[in-house]
Amino acid sequence: MEKDSYKEALRTLAGGVYVVDRTRKVLFWNNEAEKLTGYAAEEVLGRCCPENLLHHVDAEGRALCFDGCPLTAAIEEDKFSEASVFLHHKNGQLVPVVLKASPLKDGNGNIIGAVQFFSVVVSRDDFLSDLKKLREIVLQNKLTGIGNREFGENVLDRVRYQAINDNSTYGVLFVGLDDFKDVNERWGYSAGDNVLRMAVDSFLSELREVDTVSHWGGGEFLLILPNISTEELLTIAENIRKLIEKSSLKYEGAIIKVTASLGGVVAEKGEDMHSVLLRAVDQMHVSKDNGRNRVSIDR
Repeated sequence: MEKDSYKEALRTLAGGVYVVDRTRKVLFWNNEAEKLTGYAAEEVLGRCCPENLLHHVDAEGRALCFDGCPLTAAIEEDKFSEASVFLHHKNGQLVPVVLKASPLKDGNGNIIGAVQFFSVVVSRDDFLSDLKKLREIVLQNKLTGIGNREFGENVLDRVRYQAINDNSTYGVLFVGLDDFKDVNERWGYSAGDNVLRMAVDSFLSELREVDTVSHWGGGEFLLILPNISTEELLTIAENIRKLIEKSSLKYEGAIIKVTASLGGVVAEKGEDMHSVLLRAVDQMHVSKDNGRNRVSIDR
């Protein structure tokens, strides 16, 4: 392992590559590994995989660093292995990757470590499957049954990455129920909970399979819509607004109705995730400031 003639070739490969010794201590970390994980080489070299640096998990949420690590199979069983898993980026989001681990041997055929290649899943079919798996392993909002705020942030980061790879677009809608605080104060939190569920039903009836909705907090929701135009985003937003306006809830002999203010944007190429969110939130406030129960799209 002292020889480093392989390093320059591995350093510039398109996929992420890292090399470990028999104790799974990281000896090499290439440029793409830095980009895909957010960890610079100096943060990783000399550390051991059992420290659970990348927190690899499979679709069932099993922590592979302690159960089923492909590197362990390569070192202890002299076996090539491949797996589709999620790694945790330094910034916190889950990133779907395909791992390929292979034993590393010296000139006498003795196993002295392992090398792991990994790349991000980018095909459309894999992307749809990936979102489904992500929905299954992250915490959901128990009240509404949809993703929570952390889930929304993870999906938005993933959709942004996909759009860059596909040279495609994606849209974001921020939905705020009008006067939701008044519903809680007048009817109680149980009624407010039912209103939230009613709103979610309105979202789900209009969204496509690839679209995602998460509960941002209070009476606010984040909707993420990959591969969409401004006109399509406006149409979906208006349909959701109308459905919420026409919905009603029977509660303790009374009829509760609410409206919603929506703000939307289609992300610009390479735009920062937080910039996209901020623009959508600003548009939602434009809707509220201009009378509520309306849609505002940043063009």
